[in-house]
Amino acid sequence: MQARSALFDLYGDYLRARGSRAPVAALVRLLAPLDIAAPAVRTAVSRMVRQGWLHPLRLASGPGYLLTPKAARRLDEAAARVYRTGRGGWDGRFDMILLDEPVARQDTLRLTYLGYGPLSDQVWVAPRASDEVESVLAGVGFARFSASHTAGSDVVARAWDLGRIGRSYEEFVESLRPVMKAVTPRSTDEEAYAARFRLVHAWRSFLFQDPQLPTALLPPGWPGVKAALFFDKHAARLRPAADRHVERCLQSATRGGRVGFSDS
Repeated sequence: MQARSALFDLYGDYLRARGSRAPVAALVRLLAPLDIAAPAVRTAVSRMVRQGWLHPLRLASGPGYLLTPKAARRLDEAAARVYRTGRGGWDGRFDMILLDEPVARQDTLRLTYLGYGPLSDQVWVAPRASDEVESVLAGVGFARFSASHTAGSDVVARAWDLGRIGRSYEEFVESLRPVMKAVTPRSTDEEAYAARFRLVHAWRSFLFQDPQLPTALLPPGWPGVKAALFFDKHAARLRPAADRHVERCLQSATRGGRVGFSDS
């Protein structure tokens, strides 16, 4: 797990609801259970400041970092997709983008993140329109259409490799199951926090793989359904203990003292 990616997860899953800020001492403490060393945390924080994701500020307990508005919006959008909140049904239409020319790799990654799949280098489709497309394609010539669903299976097979995505979901459950089983009522809050962090981190990777197609366009027995149930169950089960650990680290950093851990 890279420090920068873990910081995005930490702010999005825990600190966003706690004022979107934290002292650097707390960031170090909170990433330590994930085997991320303090120098890596500080380097990643500096990089995120340069990229406009974090803003340095002086807290009562010392130097700290606040999410920028851009980062807060991005993390809120990601959280809605991770926890599948606020998304209605499908209206049977695809959002279709016709590019004047192929876009750079960075833009293709961003389109993929927004749920678009390529029918060719210059034609992209998504089951839902994204408001961010215009900003992603700023300076690129393109036309945009709303296309009715008439042969969705053919479109889906061309735009997305559902076989690969399905296998990724199966691997997600297989690799995380022993991690989740290892956390019992006798585990510490820190152990529950570390396990839940790894669960959410792995689940977030599907934001770059799965366009979250409507059920009508998915094959029978779609592995993503089982994986989502697995994620929801354990994310909720471990949340109270994880929250206690986060609060303890934040309070300890504020006091400038040593973090102590207790059993869940």
